Amino acid sequence: MSESNDWIELSRDTEAVMVPAGHTVLLPKGTRAVITQSLGGSFTLHVPEYGGLMRISNRDADAVGQEVAPAESKPAGDGEGTPVGAEELETQIWDQLKTCYDPEIPVNIVDLGLVYDMKLVSADAGKYRAEVKMTLTAQGCGMGATIAADAQYKIESLPGVDGAEVEIVWSPVWNPNMISPEGRAKLGMD
Repeated sequence: MSESNDWIELSRDTEAVMVPAGHTVLLPKGTRAVITQSLGGSFTLHVPEYGGLMRISNRDADAVGQEVAPAESKPAGDGEGTPVGAEELETQIWDQLKTCYDPEIPVNIVDLGLVYDMKLVSADAGKYRAEVKMTLTAQGCGMGATIAADAQYKIESLPGVDGAEVEIVWSPVWNPNMISPEGRAKLGMD
């Protein structure tokens, strides 16, 4: 995680998502902000002029003076045209889910205990469709659709995936006991 108390100015107009409301806004060039979190390829900004926290994606990193992280891609199978197996793909999907973050919490959605289920369904040409069930820390969180879309995008970027569905569910109700030991350590809960 990267945090700073240094003020920056956006170098260009930038699309951002309001946290926790989930509304998209266009922040104009010159808007002053502080980067409060940089995890999983996105940035959380404190922008007092616009009412608080905003999230911008990796593709807009240059607007806040950061480098755009290269897209991670893993070769399918052995790199010689052999399709990736379901077990290997499942591991890759869980790894991708661990790069998704709630913009207010410095722990990935897997270690937060928000991902309840992930299964693969056979699709065409040796590929698989991923079906994920996840929840949020609170039902009123407006960032749910944004977090789910981030997870879906990252899963669909993997070779061997022929589509993904990330469904937000409310049962069982999430509670802090679902946080992994790694997540608890990052949050100072142990």
